[in-house]
Amino acid sequence: MRFKSQKIAYWYFAVCILLIALQITYGFIMGFARIGMDGLHDYIPFNAARATHTNLLVVWLLTGFMGAAYYIIPEESDRELHMPQLAWLQLISWVVVGVTAIIGFHFNWWEGRKFLEIPRPLDYLVVVNVLLFLYIIGMTVWNAKKHSTTQLVLFFGLFAAALLYLPGMIYFDNHMLDSYFRWWVVHLWVEGVWELIMGAVLSFLLIKLTGVDREVIEKWLYVIVGLTFLSGILGTGHHYYWIGSPKYWLMVGGIFSALEPLAFLAMAIWAINMYRKKGREHPNKLALYWTLGCAIMSFVGAGFLGFAHTWPQVNKWTHGTLITAMHGHMAFWGAYAMLVIAIMIYALPQLTGRKLFDNLSGYLSFWMANVGMVGMTSAFAVAGITQVYLERKLGMDFLTVQKEIQVHFIGMMLAASVFTCGMLLFIWNFIRHGRPSDEALVTTGD
Repeated sequence: MRFKSQKIAYWYFAVCILLIALQITYGFIMGFARIGMDGLHDYIPFNAARATHTNLLVVWLLTGFMGAAYYIIPEESDRELHMPQLAWLQLISWVVVGVTAIIGFHFNWWEGRKFLEIPRPLDYLVVVNVLLFLYIIGMTVWNAKKHSTTQLVLFFGLFAAALLYLPGMIYFDNHMLDSYFRWWVVHLWVEGVWELIMGAVLSFLLIKLTGVDREVIEKWLYVIVGLTFLSGILGTGHHYYWIGSPKYWLMVGGIFSALEPLAFLAMAIWAINMYRKKGREHPNKLALYWTLGCAIMSFVGAGFLGFAHTWPQVNKWTHGTLITAMHGHMAFWGAYAMLVIAIMIYALPQLTGRKLFDNLSGYLSFWMANVGMVGMTSAFAVAGITQVYLERKLGMDFLTVQKEIQVHFIGMMLAASVFTCGMLLFIWNFIRHGRPSDEALVTTGD
């Protein structure tokens, strides 16, 4: 690392590790409930487990983005982080809000709005926390000794993500209006401004890991930004089915959703092309594995699988079924989870001075996690197709269908076990690196 204040990123990554472990735990609680082993129901009902599982995903990804910003922004700005003591305050308050929300879910303290279940009083605390975060990185960028496209795209992606949280805080008595604006948060995050964050972090990693000229990589970044805004904004319409919104959204959402895979395909081609042009061999090949894997798997999960069921003619059958879970698991894994893991694996040796990345457990972690996720996605796909046919074509009762597809969740649990082994190896390697050290400070290099 080049600046002492970059060490704060390590602690954000450490919180990520704890939240990942907790999210996987709740995933297994739901998995066992799905196959009839619901012994914890009196203490952790399925709805509480589901809300906790999905919200933990959002929180640990946001925590990872913050950690990535605290590592990347000082390096791209060529200066120390602005008021790093505030970053510590922000981390502590962020953890307190997150823990309070998770505990609240178990006592039915929530809004009941999917993906945005966090209670309203905590919403205001999140806003204050994120404003503090934006102030820290914003002032770092403002006072930077140099500016780059990567730095600015990352900052404005994070800024836009904060701005788009606000529509989800508007209160509506009307369910249609509430659902309409809720998707401004959910969709325009994951298929809009989060892609800017993804593009910026990928750009930073490719510059560091491939040695290709910054100018070449950042020209591609402009393409990614353009495709993201072209397809992502109007593609929000593919969520507006069956909530009473105007019918023209069926056409608008369908057309622009079909364009969304182009942004992810461009990312995959971009990353592979930069790798083939690489000017040098970087010793941290594991970080390169996760970086390229992120670009490729995001196209498969977010692009291809998303496209497969967002057309109106298909979506009328698959909406709200396990087909959505199929798309969601692979999309979040490929586009964002692998991205956060990639920046962690790149940054850890720089922060700690311990270059432990080139080892068998690291590569096993990569392959087991990805094979396990493909297995889970496949199980959700088979279960979802069966659910659509039995429930929506044959008209069978919902609970009867859930009983019929129970066997597919046994396969899902087996795949999840492989995935978990991979993630445990990743966590073990994270712990082995130890804490950040001032001895790791360098003036130049990676």
